[in-house]
Amino acid sequence: MLIIAAYLSLFKGPLEKKFLALLMLAALGSSPVAAQLPPPVAEALRRAGVPADQVALQVQEIGATRPWLQQNLDRPMNPASVMKLVTTYAALEQLGPAYRWRTEAYIDRRPQQGSVPALYLRGFGDPKLTLESFWLMLRELRDRGIKDIKGDLVVDRSRFDIPTHDSGAFDGDSFRAYNTGPDALLVNFKAIRFQISPGAGTGADIRALPSLRTLDLINTVRVTEGSCGSWREALITDFKALTGAMRAVFAGPYPRSCGEQTLQASLFTPNEYLGGVFRVLWEELGGSWSGSVRDGPVPDDASLVLSHESASLADVVRDINKFSNNVMARQLYLTLAWGAGAGLATTPPARPEAAFQALRATLARRGLDMPELVIENGSGLSRIERISTRNLSRLLLTAYAGPNMADFMASLPLLAVDGTMRRRLKESPVAGRAHIKGGTLSDARAIAGYVLDRSGARHTVVMMVNHPSAGKAQTAQDALLAWVYNRGQD
Repeated sequence: MLIIAAYLSLFKGPLEKKFLALLMLAALGSSPVAAQLPPPVAEALRRAGVPADQVALQVQEIGATRPWLQQNLDRPMNPASVMKLVTTYAALEQLGPAYRWRTEAYIDRRPQQGSVPALYLRGFGDPKLTLESFWLMLRELRDRGIKDIKGDLVVDRSRFDIPTHDSGAFDGDSFRAYNTGPDALLVNFKAIRFQISPGAGTGADIRALPSLRTLDLINTVRVTEGSCGSWREALITDFKALTGAMRAVFAGPYPRSCGEQTLQASLFTPNEYLGGVFRVLWEELGGSWSGSVRDGPVPDDASLVLSHESASLADVVRDINKFSNNVMARQLYLTLAWGAGAGLATTPPARPEAAFQALRATLARRGLDMPELVIENGSGLSRIERISTRNLSRLLLTAYAGPNMADFMASLPLLAVDGTMRRRLKESPVAGRAHIKGGTLSDARAIAGYVLDRSGARHTVVMMVNHPSAGKAQTAQDALLAWVYNRGQD
């Protein structure tokens, strides 16, 4: 190589210099690294008012030794919800795709004609204890001879040792479902789903699921004509805590063209919600309950009646990444704190700092040391979380070469097809050929994943924008995905 370079240095023409560059790249076995942003990406950023130096990105073909497009590789950036890729990758590596959480039920006396003085529930942080799953658990309890609970429902949340969660701390909206905090016994994400649709007359129909007795729903919404547009912004909602209950007021216009839409809210404390759901489901199953909900440990002499298993980790990871579920990601992140003893009652309670240490140790075992990594809760719903484009790209490459590649890649939204990417680039040739996780905050916008180009080669793609105008950078990110699909041919 040095001999060739010395020989060609005798020639001063542009063709000789180009030939030298190609020979050197061939000897290195890699593609050239672009020094500038692709023109369509640069133009989209200019239109968005985002300076190029506030953008970090990397594109690398699977199997290549070097990226062929890169910028600001080592700058720590806020990835928003793309941080979920770090959490879910570490979980698959540490726990395995078949891992399942438990939720246990105990009694301290044998049922007498179906009656017990109390029922104890111990949670292990199941991220997907949905209404359906909880109903199946209670159905099995009824099948085991328990009908009437004369005393309290006692909830043991001791498997998580976490600070009190302020649901309004992130953005001041404590009723937003995505602001729900982690809980060792989290039922149905602690969410109420309001289904809104045009009624038979001039009013709208609103249904609350689950329909709790402690929810007072007031609906004065009027149906209007015209395009659906920003129906959510036009709808007036007011949630107010009452003594032992919650009032939800809906008012304002609702366009008929919207059909049925859904709005989710987290309105109750954990025990209020759990108690309300438990009472509705238990009575539907023919049982009775005379007490209330309180926190407390499972007594040492209590008998295990039922151990209910969750969905598999592979299913949970899919839900987290496809739909960018912040609540599930927080639950999963804390589970990492248990390390090899995940799911065992003998391990110390899960704490955020232990989760971070376990995550870093798992990454290090895969050769992924990330000194710049900052994780607050593992979901990306944070102002302080940071990772570099270089290390996020390394994680994608390592995951692709690892044993859990199929579950990991399949968990990412398929561009223009499903999840949070279902509406992006639907008319583009890259539609259906890219598995991409996106992330959005007020000053951060990111994408990361895999693109299958028009020739059948697959590439890892990462692009992060941190700037007050980051919200306008989606067009630039879409332009990058299309550019990669076309193998850099503008």
